Amino acid sequence: MNDLGRLEILPGRDRAGNPEVFGPIVLDPGDRLAVVGPTGSGKSRLLADIEWAADGDTPSGRRILWDGQALSADRRLDGPVGRVAQISQTMSFLMDLPVLEFLRLHSQAHGIEDPRAAEEAYEASQELSGEGFGPEVRLPSLSGGQSRALMIADVAVLGRAPVVLVDEIENAGVDRDAALALLSGKGRIVLLATHDPLLALSAPRRAVLGNGGIRAVQERSVAEEGLLLELAGIHARSEELRRRMRAGEGLA
Repeated sequence: MNDLGRLEILPGRDRAGNPEVFGPIVLDPGDRLAVVGPTGSGKSRLLADIEWAADGDTPSGRRILWDGQALSADRRLDGPVGRVAQISQTMSFLMDLPVLEFLRLHSQAHGIEDPRAAEEAYEASQELSGEGFGPEVRLPSLSGGQSRALMIADVAVLGRAPVVLVDEIENAGVDRDAALALLSGKGRIVLLATHDPLLALSAPRRAVLGNGGIRAVQERSVAEEGLLLELAGIHARSEELRRRMRAGEGLA
């Protein structure tokens, strides 16, 4: 994995030009930060600032530091490859390849010598997808949920990026608990933009967005830890009912 000791988010401004008032958000390997706020509040802008290593030159005016330093102009021109991976709500493929061949190509591109790596990524995708798919299925034939399951497994198993940006995984059509556990592995920093209170509370901290700015950075409280357990129980019950409905079983 591409080594990263620390990621820092420094304040900028909201859409009205008002300064953001928070201390630097410091994220170390293994940390998870939820990003919450209404639609249009600026969640995607924050993720974009991180992806492109903003240095006061984006609409938010924020600065992103990597190991205490802003990236040089030359390094920023190289793009975020190797530092940041992003899982978005929609995934589509331009290539018409069988799934396993696609994963083998990605494994080679990452310089992975283990011949089993592509197969491990494929097996991980099956754990995430509601409906499994064969290794010879061609990419354009995958459903939206299957495509996202494949890309999450690709990023988690084959990818080297130390930072993963996840946009509304609750709408991805995958096993989100398994997906987050997989993505959080190997000491990655995970930023999770979400509207779901259970997912938001799964992170020890959350950045609250509004009018394009970070309005607050909140720590999960003791009371919220109890609520997290309550919501987790409700979610587990809902998922069991969903499974039974899809299997044609009775719900009563």
